[in-house]
Amino acid sequence: MGASGGVSMAGGAAAAGGVPTGGGAFAAGGVPVPGAVPVPGAVPAPGPAGAGGAGADDAAVPRRVRVVLVDDHRMFRTGVQAEIGETARTGVEVVGEAADVDQAVTVITATRPEVVLLDVHLPGGGGVEVLRRSASLMADQERPVRFLALSVSDAAEDVIGVIRGGARGYVTKTITGTDLVDAIFRVSEGDAVFSPRLAGFVLDAFASTDAPPVDEDLDRLTQREREVLRLIARGYAYKEIAKQLFISVKTVESHVSAVLRKLQLSNRHELTRWATARRLV
Repeated sequence: MGASGGVSMAGGAAAAGGVPTGGGAFAAGGVPVPGAVPVPGAVPAPGPAGAGGAGADDAAVPRRVRVVLVDDHRMFRTGVQAEIGETARTGVEVVGEAADVDQAVTVITATRPEVVLLDVHLPGGGGVEVLRRSASLMADQERPVRFLALSVSDAAEDVIGVIRGGARGYVTKTITGTDLVDAIFRVSEGDAVFSPRLAGFVLDAFASTDAPPVDEDLDRLTQREREVLRLIARGYAYKEIAKQLFISVKTVESHVSAVLRKLQLSNRHELTRWATARRLV
């Protein structure tokens, strides 16, 4: 199966056969319409149950989760849409999809979903690159974007790579539609979710690494300070960090000073060595 090569975002159209897609502009057969873009105000922000004149469907589904699908196989994306995208039944609203890293970052940034279903192997750098470029969205304390890896692979390097990159869970493509919906909701609430066969494997894999299970030094840092730390360690200049995190240069400087003080380091070179030793880069 080939890659789609297109980006689809919420537009409210339905796939052929009357199966609601929960978002996305689609032609017959579930193929994304080229050039589809989000319409301002068309995608409602998630709200409390019963708000805004909720009907019978809202009473049955206490809340909804907005999701973006990232996978380079169009047929697989179409299948997931059909399986979980009936919002009234599942509570999942698919607001966009993408086939490679650049498309994924564009759609995720534009739609700000609660959960991203992320394939591990993607053109342009893989799921880990999507996570790296979405770090500021994951770090947003008010509206965090959370990632759930959905892959055919259960290889140790794939699992560990995306979890270290910031994903909240990892499930394989053998998962049922019902279990996938449950995993999406749990991840949206901040839980960590793994396929049953992978849970023990993940624990064993991380126990076998050199990194300690709990890093007291790292725990002293706030989420924003950790993000600034990672970007500094990757060689970003203060202006670049400010632009990526949507904060001022002065705020970046304040975060760097706080990180250096808490970790008892003298400069960014020591900070880079510290982060590299803990595999945070």
